[in-house]
Formats: sequence, C-alpha cells, structure tokens
Amino acid sequence: MSRHVVICAGESSGDALAAGLVHALGDLEPGLRYSGMGGTQMRAAGVETLIDVEELAVVGLVDVLVNYPRLRRLFRRMCTHLEATRPDLLVLVDYVEFNLRLAAHARRLGIRVLFYVSPQLWAWRPGRIRRIRRCVDAMAVLFPFETEMYRQAGIPVRYVGNPLVDRVQPPRIPVHERLGLPGDTRIVGLLPGSRSGELKRHWPLLVETALRLRRSHPDLEFVVSLAPGVTAERLAALASAQDLRLHFVGGDAATHSLMAGADLLLIASGTATLEAGLLRAPMLVFYRMGALSHAVFSRLVKVKDIALVNIVAGSRVVPEYLQKDAQPERLAADAATLLDQPLDLERMRERLGHVRERLGSGGADQRVAEMAREMLLYGHLQDTTAVTANED
Repeated sequence: MSRHVVICAGESSGDALAAGLVHALGDLEPGLRYSGMGGTQMRAAGVETLIDVEELAVVGLVDVLVNYPRLRRLFRRMCTHLEATRPDLLVLVDYVEFNLRLAAHARRLGIRVLFYVSPQLWAWRPGRIRRIRRCVDAMAVLFPFETEMYRQAGIPVRYVGNPLVDRVQPPRIPVHERLGLPGDTRIVGLLPGSRSGELKRHWPLLVETALRLRRSHPDLEFVVSLAPGVTAERLAALASAQDLRLHFVGGDAATHSLMAGADLLLIASGTATLEAGLLRAPMLVFYRMGALSHAVFSRLVKVKDIALVNIVAGSRVVPEYLQKDAQPERLAADAATLLDQPLDLERMRERLGHVRERLGSGGADQRVAEMAREMLLYGHLQDTTAVTANED
C-alpha cells in the first residue's frame, strides 16, 4: 500500500506553497498518496481535498467568532479523516490557529507533523512556541532569522528559503499588451485582498480612492487583480464602480505582469506585498480590520511595520496606511503626489531591489520536500543543525 501524506492549507497563498511541495516531493518519492484541505492548485497537483480553502476564508477576531460553528465542523472533519486514515505524515501549511489545533490532535494519534511557514512569533504572541514544541515534530521556516528561536526552544528547524523567489519572475507578456493598451498608458493596480472580510472593507475604499485619482489624473487606467475565487461581480456587489473604467486580471502570471508594469499599486497588506517587492513595484500598502480585531491586535503586536515587504527590507521602504489612516482622500492624495514625481517612484524601485537579495537564491520547494521525505523515511529529520546556503 502506498504511503499517505495529509497536507492542509487554509488560504490561497498556502494552497500555492502546498502545491509546490507536492510537486517536488513527488519527484523525490513517486507513488505517494495525498489528501487534505486546499484549493485549485493542490487539486491540480494531485491532492484529494476534503475541504476547499474558500470554506476557511475568514480574517479577524469577529469573523472567527461569527464563523466559529462552521470552522469547528470543518476541524472535526479533518480530525475524523486523520483518525480514519492514520497518515504517514501530516504537513500543515500556515493557517496557524486551525493547523496548530490539528497538530495537537495528530500528536495524540501518534502522527508525525511537519509545519511549513512559521507563525510570526517575532512580531506577536511569542509564547506560542511552547504550544508548537508540544505538537510539532519539525518546522520549515521562510526567513533565516526565524531559526534561532526554534533552536533555543529545542524544536527541529530548517530554513528552506522563500518559494516566492522562484515563482515571482519578470513577466513574459507586459500588462499593456495583455490589456491592449498603448505602451505609454499610466496604470494604477488595485489589489484588495482575497478573503471576504478584506474585500468588504477594502473594495469600497479602493473604489473611492480611484474615483478621486481619476478626477485629478484623467489619463490613468485602473487594473484590478482578482485573487482566486474573487470575481468582478462579487466586487460590484460590495461597491459599485460604474463611474470608473476598470480592467480585470486574474492568475499569477497576469498579476505579476500587472505588478511589474504598473506605475503604482494600491495593495492590501499580505503576501502580495512581497511578490510586488520582488518585482520592484512602487506601492502604497493599506489594511483595515474590524474594530475589535484591531483593538486586540494592537495590544499584542511588537513590530512597527506590518507589510511583509517592509519587514524583509528591514526598513519602511513603502508607506503603510492602517485603520483610520486608510482613508480614500489620503491614499488618493499620496498616490497623486508619487505619480507626479517620477524620481521618487524610481527611488522606491531601487530600494525594493534589495528584497530579492534578502530572500536568497530560491529552491524552497525542493528543501521542504527533502524534509518531508526524511520524516517519511526515518520519522524525524536526519540533521537538525543543517544550515542552508541561503542562511549566510
């Protein structure tokens, strides 16, 4: 009977990471069977998904509380699956609170657990490392500075690098060509996020910001990046943009083309800011969360910047607008100022050029697949002190 790996991702970014891992692990260990929870990319890689990421898309404390009964049912479904199948390995990709609970259940069943993508312990709630030590057999982390805290806690860890380095490359088809626009057309990209709560709070903000920008800069074209599962119709139901001419793109290739070719991005904080940074895309980063979620978050967070691109760069390379600062009049005014200052845009691009250097040389899919293979073969990592070439 073929060995069985259960792999669980709860968001579209984790779906992409998990799919890359499955492809790489399939090359190392052909014939493995995969099941779990994920999205379109995991299914395309051959994973039988019991739960789709769309069912798990919540953000913020209020959303979690409102959706708690449904999330609990989904959690029980995965627990039952683990009990029935007793897989050879459980790989958990990000989606921290749900997946750490699943890790604890797996530990009670004697199932080995590999956790891929560290929670941001360096930013908030560092005490979670004790919980991780109790239920996780090995950690695969994306940033070199994350390894030391796990080593000090006695948790087997490897820095595998960031898979975005391999996946985010200069596009082959420019965004102007994709959209049939003249090459000198000035473009502003709009990236509202992917989860329901984000879209509800961010899309009306972007529509109003774009309308203000259009009045001051009528030559601009606005291009919206649609995350997986998000449609133009879904956005229209949240806020009408009938007085605003919009273009829409979807999928990684088209989104990266937009990032690389836009004059400026208005982008919700998240993994997408790091993708944009790898393409040296000038951007304004914004984020709004529910009032209760923000009240809790602001008391726990320990970093001055929340945008991943700024955290990786080590300084505030791009502006951030959070909560009450994320207002259409301010975003529009600052965007207009930047668009009228080509030298400022170029300076931002130059500073963003260091992001790729800080993320290393790539190869993350292969490295985390090697970790999974070792755990399948030996039940543990062979060498927990190994340092990758990227950690210099």
